[in-house]
Amino acid sequence: MAKFYATLTPALQAFIAEQQMFFVATAPHHGRVNLSPKGADTFRCLGDRAFAYLDLTGSGNETAAHVHENGRLTVMFCSFGPEPTILRLYGQAKVQRPQDPGWADLCSLFPPLPGARQIFRADLLEAQTSCGYGVPHYEWVAPRLRLQEWAERKGEAGLTAYRQQKTSGASTVCPPIPKGNA
Repeated sequence: MAKFYATLTPALQAFIAEQQMFFVATAPHHGRVNLSPKGADTFRCLGDRAFAYLDLTGSGNETAAHVHENGRLTVMFCSFGPEPTILRLYGQAKVQRPQDPGWADLCSLFPPLPGARQIFRADLLEAQTSCGYGVPHYEWVAPRLRLQEWAERKGEAGLTAYRQQKTSGASTVCPPIPKGNA
């Protein structure tokens, strides 16, 4: 039932574009695995051998710590719709922060979301599909906006203070995408 791919084929990219959420997993050499759900239009395929996701300020920053340690990143998409499919992307990742070269180019691929703190960019090592027959069928209703509303209320100064207190991560909000580049 499982099938492996060396690239993100057009069919895999189309499947990714249809999903409303994904899961990110990382692990240090010693310690616990971190697994987090993501959404809010924050994932992009960068051709057929790379991908990126925009990371929003949350309760911690374990993903960045793990990626800094060993670069390993797994992303899983799981269809909750009528066609059961699971897609895992195994990648070697790097953290891009606002002060890093390439930030502006990568950030321009995403909508301007409050609370954006970093982008994880990964080279694809391998992709794997599996059946997903055991996954229930759910219907998507709408995105949750609480995280974005929280970030807007905090403002950039409040987010900076929060990150220093909780995660020691730098950040900025991605600037608006100029019209005609969307």
